[in-house]
This record gives sequence, structure tokens and C-alpha cells, in this order.
Amino acid sequence: MSWWDALWPVVAALIPSAGLGYLFYVVMKHVLEADRRERAALREWEQQVARETEKGPRKDPQSPG
Repeated sequence: MSWWDALWPVVAALIPSAGLGYLFYVVMKHVLEADRRERAALREWEQQVARETEKGPRKDPQSPG
């Protein structure tokens, strides 16, 4: 019996776990990247709203008056 015959069952048992570990890594990487982009967009929106409120209320051209 060669060393490969003894090692193969161990490798075969670890391949699914390694695959799931890699899949988890990829999914979490994308989740964290999406969270980072969402926070940046929210920060930009909040800064835009703050700038608009500092300018004062805008007149709505549709409203009478």
C-alpha cells in the first residue's frame, strides 16, 4: 500500500470543507464590500442633505405663492 492510498481518504474528506470555507470567504468578502459601499453612499447623501439645509429652504416652483 503506497502513501497515496493512505492519504487519499483524508484529502477526500477535507475537500468539501475547504470548498465551503472558500465559498464562505467569497460571500463574506462581497457582503463586507457591499456594506462599505452602502455606508459611503449614505455618508455622501447625508452630506448632500446637510449642504442643502445650510442653504435654506428651496422654493418649490409648482407651489403657488
